[in-house]
Amino acid sequence: MSVLLNVLWFLLGGFLVSLAYILGGILLCVTIIGIPFGIQCFKLSVLGMAPFGHEIRETEPPGGALAIIMNVIWIILPGLELALLHLFLAAVLAITIIGLPFAAQHLKMTRLAILPFGFRVVEVR
Repeated sequence: MSVLLNVLWFLLGGFLVSLAYILGGILLCVTIIGIPFGIQCFKLSVLGMAPFGHEIRETEPPGGALAIIMNVIWIILPGLELALLHLFLAAVLAITIIGLPFAAQHLKMTRLAILPFGFRVVEVR
């Protein structure tokens, strides 16, 4: 079932979300300071390609003070805008019954879009 939903997700706009995260990651990786943020964009692009069958888990051991500082910088720069975009898309998709699973995936991506450091994307079996 998740394969069918991932194909529908990809065809109905998931490739645009993923492409935007990939381009943002490439732009951030141009500078040395932006590399950690670019890596987080690549993590979000993987989730943007096929969110069904994946979940977000906290890393072990937790990131500590550095992860908190990086998350604060992330929120100030692109994080808040990305999270608001995912919330808006979730609200639009939740209007119809057919769009509810896709809205749930945007809500899952919102969590990672606002606080990407200290979390990882894992495949659910």
